[in-house]
Amino acid sequence: MNLVESILARASGRRKVAPGDVVIADVDRMIMHDLSGWITAKVYEEKVKKPLARPDSVIMVFDHLFSPPREREADVLKTDREWAAKYGIKLLDCGNGNIHNAVARGGFIGPGMVVVGSDSHTPVHGALGAFAAAIGNDCHAGMVFPYGKAWFRVPETVRVELSGTLRPGTTPRDIALWLTAQIGEGGAVYKALEFAGPFIEGLDLFDRWLFPLITVDVGAKCAYIDPDEKVFQFARELGVMGHWEGLDVSPPSARRPESVLRFDVSKIEPQVACPPTVGNVKDINAVVGHKIQWAELGGHGGGRIEDIRMAANILKNKSVHPQVRFNVVPCSRGVFTQALQEGLVQQLHEAGALWFPPSTGSNQSINMGAMAAGESMISTHARNFPGRNGSAKASMYLASAQTVAASALHGCITDARGSTP
Repeated sequence: MNLVESILARASGRRKVAPGDVVIADVDRMIMHDLSGWITAKVYEEKVKKPLARPDSVIMVFDHLFSPPREREADVLKTDREWAAKYGIKLLDCGNGNIHNAVARGGFIGPGMVVVGSDSHTPVHGALGAFAAAIGNDCHAGMVFPYGKAWFRVPETVRVELSGTLRPGTTPRDIALWLTAQIGEGGAVYKALEFAGPFIEGLDLFDRWLFPLITVDVGAKCAYIDPDEKVFQFARELGVMGHWEGLDVSPPSARRPESVLRFDVSKIEPQVACPPTVGNVKDINAVVGHKIQWAELGGHGGGRIEDIRMAANILKNKSVHPQVRFNVVPCSRGVFTQALQEGLVQQLHEAGALWFPPSTGSNQSINMGAMAAGESMISTHARNFPGRNGSAKASMYLASAQTVAASALHGCITDARGSTP
């Protein structure tokens, strides 16, 4: 069995499972943000009305409404706080970061765990060696809350092998964007994506994180990377080894995935996902020069310390273009602390950047950062659908932190290879 199959076998009390089997699995961790938590709690209280099976397994993170602009949004947070207190649910209040980085870096996810969440990017925790899948709010309320379980059809696996060395100026985020286009939106419906190969193995943990992040974009159920010493060290330091011991995981050579996709990353240029969807990915040369009014480091795959360092390097002794608002959104409170200690906060502030609290940033423009018709933003966010950040007549481009920072410097989409010091 591969990692996902072994985890689902353990969690459902079986010796072995195979693709197509339906299992009822114990859930180790259920994660919700403030918006989904509010909806789930309402359904649970009004329709389910059963005792909460495992309050210690549930975590709620306030990351969307991190600065409520109106009384209506403030009431959502007030209701969430009262509901979490009522059931003894772990709450990470405003300013802790976006949901996935907050729970991963907070030591709540470990190898071998079954993780569910209503946020569609929940599969990102496959980077930590977990089986992680997004399920609906009603499923949370009707299955996980009262029973601590969820059912799954064991997915078939597509192995994605990556080899080669990045060319100068290309980053792991560029490769992840490129892969979305190669696999295709809806190109892996209900599959498990196994990311592997020497390129993946050579990446640090939070660069690997960028690959399971694309799971929902290609329609897959989950994604994972076999955990190695980098993951185990991270887990040990946080004291969360999950259920790794005892899993019956076969070596890769003994597995039989449904298909194998092999790619060499050596010739890939920096990439940009252009409107209107995440799959509309182009080499940066196709969009260089497009004027922007907004740039942002943030989202589930952005605002990492790696991103902030890239931006600081590009803007060193320079200033953000006068017609651009450059938002910097740390992905977690700990990452913001790192940026403070390294002097990056002051450096980017003096360059003209605007610092957000650790959160999802302008995601869905619930708090700030909404665009008007005709405006454009380039960001490290995970979504670029029309209306995602304000007007449906605004444009969102997705790119690496290097490209975002270089574009903020020049006021238009810019190839960082021509703008670094």
